[in-house]
Formats: sequence, C-alpha cells, structure tokens
Amino acid sequence: GCGTLAVLGQNEAGIVLLRSFDWNDGLFDVTWSENNENVLITCSGDGSLQIWDMAKTKGPLQVYKEHTLEAYSVDWSQTRGEQLVVSGSWDQTAKLWDPAVGKSLCTFKGHEGVIYSTIWSPHIPGCFASASGDQTLRIWDVKTPGVKLVIPAHQAEVLSCDWCKYDENLLVTGAVDCSLKGWDLRNIRQPVFVLLGHTYAIRRVKFSPFHATILASCSYDFTVRFWDFSKPNPLLETVEHHTEFTCGLDLSLHNRGQV
Repeated sequence: GCGTLAVLGQNEAGIVLLRSFDWNDGLFDVTWSENNENVLITCSGDGSLQIWDMAKTKGPLQVYKEHTLEAYSVDWSQTRGEQLVVSGSWDQTAKLWDPAVGKSLCTFKGHEGVIYSTIWSPHIPGCFASASGDQTLRIWDVKTPGVKLVIPAHQAEVLSCDWCKYDENLLVTGAVDCSLKGWDLRNIRQPVFVLLGHTYAIRRVKFSPFHATILASCSYDFTVRFWDFSKPNPLLETVEHHTEFTCGLDLSLHNRGQV
C-alpha cells in the first residue's frame, strides 16, 4: 500500500499535524537531518530513499533508488564534521550516502539475511551497527569495505539495535526470541546483560539520552517497557496503552520524561 510521512508538532492544544507527504509505497523508517531542521529522509518498500523538505509542499527533493528490495532502515550520522546517511535493506546490504551526492558512496555486504536496523555510533565517526535476520549484530567502518566485527547476538532474528550514549563500546540488541542483550565490543563472548519480560518479538530498542543504564523497548506484545540494566530487578515499568503491535519508539533529547 501507499505510505505517508506525517510531521507533527506539539503546542497547547496537544499534538498537531504540521505537514504530510505521500509516497506510492509503504514507508518503513525516517531520520531527521542533523544539519537542517526542515529536511528528513524516509525509506520505502520499493527499495528507495526519499529526501523531503518541510519548506516545500510538493514531493521529495530527491529519490535514491539502488536497493533491490525493501529499504527498511535509514539513519543520519550524529558525529560532527560528517553528513552521512546509512540505509539497510532486505536485499542483505547496507548503503552509505552523502545527501549532496546523487548516488551511494559505498555498499556493505556480508549479512546472510535481511537487514532490519542500521544505526550510527554517536561516538565514533564513520562507524555504524547493523542488525539482521541472520541472527548477528555487525559493526562497520565506512573507511573499510569489509565488516569490522560480527557478533552472534541471538539464536533468532535480530530486529533492532542501539548504541549507549555514554559508552562507545556498549550496544543493545532486541530479537524475535523476546530478549534484549547488551554487548561490549571489547569482549563479545558473553552479553553484558540479558533483559527478559517481553512475550513476543522486540521490534525497537533505544538507549536513554540522559541515563547511561536506562533503555526502552517495544514489542509485538503491544507493550513498551523501560529498563535499568544496572539494577537487580531491571524492569522499571511496563506501559500497556497500545492495542496493536508497537513498532517504533524514541526518547526525546529535550524533555527527559518524554517518549
């Protein structure tokens, strides 16, 4: 089916629709530009990436069509001094883009299953992680074409990953086996922590921007859960507001209580 990008704002009245854009295929992920508050990139079921400008009412500024299957993940680099975008696809590849250049700069191959998530390191320039249906978490460096590190993270498809904002060596993965696992890149033989509680596949996991040991996850079990992996009882809260699959979440950088 068709997809819509909705840009929302918050005021006294609540959440309001500022702008909406339509695309002729489903949209799976979206990332804000880190250098222009009006620009976003989406990725879609037809394998393409779309650049949108909120200041322009008509369709995308640019469309990149290189992936041969669904483009499922897109992320804009957060380290200063580089403006790079990474996309992950069901064609088992990740691609590196400079939004100012009309074609991809590099294609990363190695996964043996679909890529569900591609996330830039907030600390290390040119470094990103990918999570895949091949049960691995992989770490890549844009300066070298091959994979830097392969972590056999779960005995199930890995649907999501994120970097700790306070420790450049720590990542978390979420998988179809209902578990979250923490990984220290300096020793990948055993997870640093394992968080259990979800009853269906975990679709998205995010570390807190304000606390080194707090993270949030959402799942096909309709719940959002908050965790502190440093505590003996790590599950802080289970939120059951949703009545359908919970597919995405993020934590506000500006308001520490807002998700």
